[in-house]
Amino acid sequence: MILGVNPYLVTNGDGKEAVAFYQKALGAELISMQTFGEMPENPEFPIPPEAKDRVLHAYLKVGNTDLMLSDTFPGQPYQIGSQLNIAVIINDIEESKEVFQKLQDGGKVEMPLQETFWSPSYGSVTDKYGVTWQVSTQLSEC
Repeated sequence: MILGVNPYLVTNGDGKEAVAFYQKALGAELISMQTFGEMPENPEFPIPPEAKDRVLHAYLKVGNTDLMLSDTFPGQPYQIGSQLNIAVIINDIEESKEVFQKLQDGGKVEMPLQETFWSPSYGSVTDKYGVTWQVSTQLSEC
């Protein structure tokens, strides 16, 4: 079952600054924040020094709304107008696969659905209308 659909902001290296801005402007509560440098190390894909302090994932609460944010990885394209994605959180891997499959119909897979260190099934797809969706399985409450 789908647990929620949340706005997910994408910044271009100024994610920590954006988090502080939304805390001040919106009274957002910072629940958690991880940087690329805090990811588990992978010798096949070392994190470059300029990426280590960028925000991998920030989770804020604004009233009853979950707001998420991450920086782009250095070298990844960043285009004004693409700062907003939608995160859909699902509590079942099979349903995540179904939703992902349906969203990619006529669209483009940005990151195939796969196991990550934060989710047993995560992927990103831009649908045929240009909306980027981050599909993530969450098997238990964080």
